[in-house]
Amino acid sequence: MGFILQSLGKTVLASLALLVLLIVVLGQNFANAYLALLTSTHVICGVMWIGLLWYFNFVQIPSMPKIPAEQKPAISKVIAPTALFWFRYGALATVISGLWLMFAMGYSHTAFLLTDPGSRFIGIGMWMGLIMAFNVWLIIWPNQKKALGIVATEASEQAKAGRIAMLTSRVNTMLSIPMLVCMVAQRFGGL
Repeated sequence: MGFILQSLGKTVLASLALLVLLIVVLGQNFANAYLALLTSTHVICGVMWIGLLWYFNFVQIPSMPKIPAEQKPAISKVIAPTALFWFRYGALATVISGLWLMFAMGYSHTAFLLTDPGSRFIGIGMWMGLIMAFNVWLIIWPNQKKALGIVATEASEQAKAGRIAMLTSRVNTMLSIPMLVCMVAQRFGGL
């Protein structure tokens, strides 16, 4: 078991193998298994995305002033770029899997347009998620690249970019709770 758990890749593969085993043993039909896997993929990607959003806002940003200057490069040069990679691609995978799921469930049109009360909550959650993904890719990431020195910029521009990224991240944090509640509420017929 230690052989598997010492590698993140092997741990994830073991998790997927366990899932396949459960599907086979429990004898799920293909349609149910497909929708369950698609929904689970969307939720897992969302956990990665929103988990990192909350990590940045509840842990990293408040902790940075407390970190001694000589230790800050470990955050800004190693941890933050890696976390931002998974943050960006978690957002992208969440959007793609969510759109795929809506098409598979057959309510993409009414959810996009917010025309059917039966899919209105998922539509509102979807629009909030799209706004948040837009913020990640077109505001937070370009400004984080400047703030972290990934792209060359002047010190005054670096500080300004860091503030823009932080404030936009806070907007996403603010949207994340109602977005998540709308997504969950859809399963129960709305609020």
